[in-house]
This record gives sequence, C-alpha cells and structure tokens, in this order.
Amino acid sequence: MDNLLSIVTFIPAVAAAILAVFLRGEDEAARRNAKWVAMIATTLTFVVSLFILFGFDPSDTGFQFVEQREWLLGLKYKMGVDGISVLFVMLTTFMMPLTIAASWNVTARVKEYMIAFLILETLMLGVFMALDLVLFYLFFEAGLIPMFLIIGIWGGKQRIYASFKFFLYTFLGSVLMLVAMVAMFTDAGTTDIPTLMRHEFASDSFSILGIQIVGGMQTLMFIAFFASFAVKMPMWPVHTWLPDAHVQAPTAGSVVLAAILLKMGGYGFLRFSLPMFPVGAEVLTPLILWLSAIAIVYTSLVALAQEDMKKLIAYSSVAHMGYVTMGIFAVNQQGLDGAIFQMISHGFISGALFLCVGVIYDRMHTREIDAYGGLVNRMPAYALIFMFFTLANVGLPGTSGFIGEFLTLVGIFQVNTWVAAVATSGVILSAAYALWLYRRVVFGDLIKESLRTISDMGTRERAIFAPLVAMTLLLGVYPRLVTDITGPSVEALISNVELAQSVAHAATAVAQVAH
Repeated sequence: MDNLLSIVTFIPAVAAAILAVFLRGEDEAARRNAKWVAMIATTLTFVVSLFILFGFDPSDTGFQFVEQREWLLGLKYKMGVDGISVLFVMLTTFMMPLTIAASWNVTARVKEYMIAFLILETLMLGVFMALDLVLFYLFFEAGLIPMFLIIGIWGGKQRIYASFKFFLYTFLGSVLMLVAMVAMFTDAGTTDIPTLMRHEFASDSFSILGIQIVGGMQTLMFIAFFASFAVKMPMWPVHTWLPDAHVQAPTAGSVVLAAILLKMGGYGFLRFSLPMFPVGAEVLTPLILWLSAIAIVYTSLVALAQEDMKKLIAYSSVAHMGYVTMGIFAVNQQGLDGAIFQMISHGFISGALFLCVGVIYDRMHTREIDAYGGLVNRMPAYALIFMFFTLANVGLPGTSGFIGEFLTLVGIFQVNTWVAAVATSGVILSAAYALWLYRRVVFGDLIKESLRTISDMGTRERAIFAPLVAMTLLLGVYPRLVTDITGPSVEALISNVELAQSVAHAATAVAQVAH
C-alpha cells in the first residue's frame, strides 16, 4: 500500500481536525461524540498499523515502506521504518486506544482534551518514522506542546509548575541537539538520516581552552544529542521533571508519558548517537554506564521513601530506563536486544501501573498510600490485576519484565562486571518498593470508613487491562515476537558501529606513527 506510513501517522490528526471544525457545544452529547471520534480514530490507526507489522520483512536490515517527496523550502518529507523503529510504532498505536478508553470519565473541555491526545499521537508516530533530520526535529519538539497542555490544563493542583518544568527541561536539552544538527548538515551536506548514518564525521582529537577533546567533533556532537535524549529518557541526574509531571498529569497523560514519550530518548540513542557518532559513544560509554547504574540504585531508594503512588511508580520508571541505557551502550546483541525489549515491555507494564492508580484515584480522589489499605476485601479483581503488574514490574519470570532486565544484565556483564553487579542490586530494590506499595494499598484489614463502599473494577476498566495482561504474558513466554524483528537490525547496527570504531582507531594509530 502506497503512503501507508503517512496514512497511519495522520489519521489521528485528521480526526483532531474533524473535532475542531465540526463539533460544537459542551453538552453531554458533544462530550460523548468527542470521545467516540477519538476512540474510533485511534483504533483505526492501530488496525491500519497492523499492515505495517505484517508487511515488514525482519531479514531486511534497511528501511522499509519508504516514502519521499519534496517539502517546504527544499526540505524533504521522508518516512520509513526498520527493525528498531517498527515496534515503537506498534507500541504507540496499541496504547493510544487504551489511553482514550481510560479517559472516558473526563468531563472538562472534552473536545480539546481529545484533540490534544490525537495530535500527540501523530507527533509521536512521526518521531519513530521520520528519516529526515529536520522532519525528526519538528516532530520531536512539537510533541512537547500537546503534552504541556495536557498537564497544564487537566492536571492536578501543581499542574502549572509541573507543565513548565517538563517543557523547559526537555526544550533546553533539545537546543544543543539543534546546534549539532546544523553542524551535521554543514559537514555532510544533507539532512537524510540513512545517509548521515553512513557518513564519517571527524573524530580527530583537538584542544579547546587547553582541554583535550578525545574523539573530536564526534564527541561534541554526541554530547549535544545526549543532552536531549538523556532528559527525555530521563537519565539521572536530569530526571527531576518526571515525578512532578507524572503526579500532576491526568491518568491518561501519565500513561502516554511512561509508555511512549520516554521511549523517544532510547530510540534517539539507537537512531542517532550510536550509528552516527560511534567514536564519541565509545569515549563516553564508561560514564553513561555508571550514570545508569547509579540511576537504578538511587531512584529505587528514593522510590522507597515515597508516600504518593504515582511518584513511586515514576521513580520506578527512571530506574527501569537505567537498564535501557546500560543495554544500549553495552553495544552487543544481548544488551541492545534487551534494551529494546525493556522499552516495549515497560510501555505495557508502567502504563498499566498508572492505570491501576487511576482506577482507585477516580473513586477516592487521592493518591496517598496511607489513604488505602485492605482493598482486597472490596476489590478482588483490582487486587489481582495490580498484583500481576506489580510482579511484572519487579521482573518475575514468565512476564515481559523479566526478559528485558535479564538480557540487558547479560549484555552489560560482558562489558563491565562492576556496573553489572551494582545494577543487579536494583532487582532486589525494585521488589522492595513494589511489594511494599502493594502490601500497604491492597492487604490488611479494611479499617478506613471511606473505603467500605468502594466498588470493584467495571467492565470498561477490565477491558482496558485485558490486552495489557495478554501482551505482558505473551512477550514473557515468547520473547521472539520482539527479538526476531529487532535482531537483524541490531546485528547490522553493531557491526557498523564496530567497523567505524576500528577504522577510527586505525586512523589514530597511523597519525600517531606519522607524528
């Protein structure tokens, strides 16, 4: 099918335009219509995206379904997917209908709320499909706007503070990336991403103000991209915007933030940092590995001290993203496969955990852990679902959470055993904070009067969790659904990075001999 990627990308935007132009009023019928238009659009997007998945050839390590045409001012509109990006596209289209379903109780400015989520889906899909540097940057940065509005308009009491903190952190990180992109275009003469992945950027060391820059321009450009992607992940110590954003965002906003938006940082490392600046990556890998290990331990300990459920799960997300960055910069098959798997798995599990918080928040309007206790007596179905995703988050074998963590730890063990040892302690700490949360919320006697009339999950809520449970179990027992698709592209990426690094080493050795 021609233009399949564009069709998938812009279905939500078209639906948003329909809502903006044709839907009028704030009565109950208008709110219901807005919800149904958004649900139909996101579901249709998922159904059409299945054609991408079923038509994708994993053995082809190049870009597939490529679309290219001239755009404004001589810029190119170029889209495509490979074994690394196709699963992020599927994760996005899979999660969005569930996000809309979780928003069914929203009553304030429903039309604008649904438009924001539809526009956000188009922009997120564009990030994972863009094959032009300028196009990628536009999608990447524009995604801040709807998320800023979602937190700032429909968020909690501190929503204005959280939305501006989210926007400024991520925007300022991206300014350095924009500078690096201008330098890349000046050096390579193109903004075509596949061409830039093959281009050899200068890696000759030089001095700035007496400081020796090992890896030269590659290291500087790597740092510029790292500034943007590290904030987006987010990595310690630039993670502090995430807990505030999660706590203040509405439930659906937290789900999108955890399940999809954070993955843009990891995807950026895989698409840009490793293949385009392999020498810079090699220079800074030891630092990144230790930052990741510290993040896993530190944020797990911070999670243990939280009294707000959302904040605890937010710090848990930072810890789990630490495994992702470790796996990526291990630059071996197990590490990279594990990092991608962990991102996909984390999308399902963390999204489900935020939905679990949303279920009881809708009933009690508080996220304080101390406000609960003994919910198993009134909400047995909820207790079962919450337990399943708590154990998946810990990394219980048989769930997708185990596969990602195990593969990344195997990958990092081959590179640095000390980092692996520190990171492995995170598995114990994650069990501590996750089970501590579950015990205080679900177990015990039902002694609080306010909880005596609380009702269990309804049909809509159970229907939202069903596909998340299915995917978490399916990937846990049959991980090849992911690794068979990512494996060949990851293998090609590793060989290209190793070749580029060996060529740079040889050139450096020759230069030293000549000198």
